[in-house]
Amino acid sequence: MSAPGVSGLARREWRPAAGLEVLRLRARLLAMVRGFFAERGVMEVDTPILSSAAVTDPHLDSFATVYAGPGTGGPVLYLHTSPEFPMKRLLAAGSGCIYQIAKVFRNGEAGRLHNPEFSLLEWYRLGFDPLRLIAEVAELVTLLLRDRIPLQAPEYLSYGAVFERYLGLDPHTATVAELAACATAQALRAPPGMPPDDPTPWLDLLLSHCIEPRLGQGRLSFIYDYPAAQAALARIRPDRPPVAERFELYLDGIELANGFHELTDAAEQRRRFERDNRRRAARQLPPLPVDERLLAALEFGLPDCAGVALGLDRLLMIAAGKTCLRDVLSFPLERA
Repeated sequence: MSAPGVSGLARREWRPAAGLEVLRLRARLLAMVRGFFAERGVMEVDTPILSSAAVTDPHLDSFATVYAGPGTGGPVLYLHTSPEFPMKRLLAAGSGCIYQIAKVFRNGEAGRLHNPEFSLLEWYRLGFDPLRLIAEVAELVTLLLRDRIPLQAPEYLSYGAVFERYLGLDPHTATVAELAACATAQALRAPPGMPPDDPTPWLDLLLSHCIEPRLGQGRLSFIYDYPAAQAALARIRPDRPPVAERFELYLDGIELANGFHELTDAAEQRRRFERDNRRRAARQLPPLPVDERLLAALEFGLPDCAGVALGLDRLLMIAAGKTCLRDVLSFPLERA
């Protein structure tokens, strides 16, 4: 007899969405990740999920919650979208190389490749430049997939080279009019509100629809040297034109990782946070509190380092031969 009060929907959806074989594969991959870093002397750390500050990036939407107890400067706390800020505080405090397997949260993100709560592997290597970190990312991902997927040698392409290859454009010099014309030629319909004077959203549109699906076919594809306007928390190298020392990893047309040669300049980081909040205001989004503790850590001195965040659920999805993220999560949003 069914328990009284239990809905038919709950009776159908109490089981995990992922099969037990996939859950066992997740456990094996996590054990391999920990073994990989243990061999290299990289320390596992744990940092808070809740913070009084939030990421200011206008492309990310943080969950906010209200805290009713003592011991905080204000009632609103934010679930982190990445453990980056507190991990950098540990680095500034002398932790040495560190990694974390974290649950992170991004509001408004759900679909085949998204769940508002997901697992992220983030690590930081002192003294590494982006090329050295790219090599380590390739080594780890190849290790995790070697018994599941045969991979050809990785490919390494600059952001400029990948636009030239697939669209015949120089993304560092193309005007908004040229990018819009390219989108039209590719039968892309631009979403409402695309800016007439900022090429970045147009580059993102072309990258996500025309280039990303063609990356990482049978191999790891690393894209590096992004436009300076897309630096986020990365250093800018004064080339001609200047480029952000940032890279991304793709496999099977799916973005798996995003890495930076980390910015260590507190004043520049504050300027970027303030610029983000101005962009949020222009989009009629509320400004978010800047992480003053991170800025204090940068002012004290962040060691020269490179860091990367890798989506573990997406990697597991590829390793398990699945096409939808919900198939590798025990309880995705609709069953949480």
